[in-house]
Amino acid sequence: MLIVDAHLDLAWNALQWNRNLQHSVYTIRTQESQLSGPGRGQGTVALPEMREGRVALCFATLLARSTGRIIQNLDYSSPLQAYGIVQGQLAYYRALEQAGDIRLIADLIELEDHIAAWQRWEKDNNSHSRQPPLGLVISMESADPIWAPEQLPVWKEAGVRIIGPAHYGPGRYAGGTSIELGLTPESIKLLRTMEELGILLDLTHLSDKAFWQALDSFSGPVLASHNNCRVLVPHQRQFDDKQIRPIIAREGVIGVAFDNWMVRPGWVRGAHDNPSVTLTHVVDHIDHICQLAGNSQHAAIGSDLDGGFGREQSPSDLDSIEDLQRLPEILSKRGYSDDDIAAIMHGNWLRLLRRAWG
Repeated sequence: MLIVDAHLDLAWNALQWNRNLQHSVYTIRTQESQLSGPGRGQGTVALPEMREGRVALCFATLLARSTGRIIQNLDYSSPLQAYGIVQGQLAYYRALEQAGDIRLIADLIELEDHIAAWQRWEKDNNSHSRQPPLGLVISMESADPIWAPEQLPVWKEAGVRIIGPAHYGPGRYAGGTSIELGLTPESIKLLRTMEELGILLDLTHLSDKAFWQALDSFSGPVLASHNNCRVLVPHQRQFDDKQIRPIIAREGVIGVAFDNWMVRPGWVRGAHDNPSVTLTHVVDHIDHICQLAGNSQHAAIGSDLDGGFGREQSPSDLDSIEDLQRLPEILSKRGYSDDDIAAIMHGNWLRLLRRAWG
């Protein structure tokens, strides 16, 4: 089954973590075997495993922050530095495209052509033709690198199609995870310009206050690329049912993330007595969204499997992103039909992009 994954930090991992994503995760693990730190030697995402796992399309991020914080390779002292970092990440994606590894997808014609190529390849039983390149839709996680809303047309011309204004903590445009700040004055203009340009709004990471303000200020297509359910894991990082319902009402889609602490309550980073987390627990979040919606049209995958962690913080029955192919069997055992499963694995994200770009 083809997969669309709505959140992978590919360029950040390649450049800020110095990982050659053309190599397999196993080669990268070996190269990092003498390195210390979260995720080192434990990576789960690289281009070969994405191909094996039929991740035909992903939303690939640009990621840099500029708010005075001090996390190395993520925070920078000025918006100009953050701008330069993500320009480098854009250049990396273009280099991968020139090398034939990926294809940047920026409009409906390119999307339909790309998906049709993968479907033809699958129909040929994968043996008589070359596998198509992986498709990437460019998404910006944290709008900090945007100097001013007036710069947005340049970013769209560069390929950005989705923007999440916030990340963790305070952002230049919005409060993010773990704080209560709302939108900043500049963010209203940012959102209105995004709407004019047809750039989708990713609600992930917004503080509760910023979430509601953003919904009131933006009338275009919305999504939550990698966000789980607060009723299952009580933390502000997740959305409660009152937040999920308006996303559903606006024909949005929510991608479920695979970070263990977001999947099962009581899981703590670095602890030695954590409860077991499996892909079945991930499906609990998918199922909760489907039950709220009354259908399978709004739940999907936004794995974030390369978001600064590796196997040590991923479901125990997942060795690499290739194992996303285990989800259909779990969903089938829950009573989901083949059409439901196809919607969750890829169809819902494709429908959202078709509506936004049509």
